[in-house]
Amino acid sequence: MVLSKLKKIKLLLLDVDGVLTDGGIIYNDNGTETKVFNVKDGLGIKLLMDAGIHLGIVTGRRSNALYSRCKDLGIKLIYDGVGNKIDVLDALMDQTGVSAEEVAFIGDDLPDLGLMKMIGLSIAVGDANKTILDNADMVTSAKGGDGAVREACEAILKAKGLWKDILERF
Repeated sequence: MVLSKLKKIKLLLLDVDGVLTDGGIIYNDNGTETKVFNVKDGLGIKLLMDAGIHLGIVTGRRSNALYSRCKDLGIKLIYDGVGNKIDVLDALMDQTGVSAEEVAFIGDDLPDLGLMKMIGLSIAVGDANKTILDNADMVTSAKGGDGAVREACEAILKAKGLWKDILERF
């Protein structure tokens, strides 16, 4: 069942804190926020986008560090400061031309639950909140910020039969 859902994915949405990061937030003495992103997740994102799959960010917090990371990766669909993540789903589907069943979302905590229930494939990182784990179609073995996004990207690419061609490029 998960394999058939993975094959349909045309848009992958990501939460940030606890998914693209380990959930830690660092403030320096000047009050500037710093986030640590995983380079392997970044390659997975680039491979997915290179394969023609849309990628977007849906997060409750705003962060300059996030914008820097998205610029580096070429992510243009960024919805930050979102109170209710369901509210941006229609806009994202309009922007990309995909249906709800063609959307996957990776989350880790309760603010992600509503969106997870509205889309085709809900993915939880390995160290997600128990309620999120219980409601996910797929759970990564990796923790948030530690390769979970890469794992999901590879699963999508493999399900679509694109992985072999990607490996041949390397």
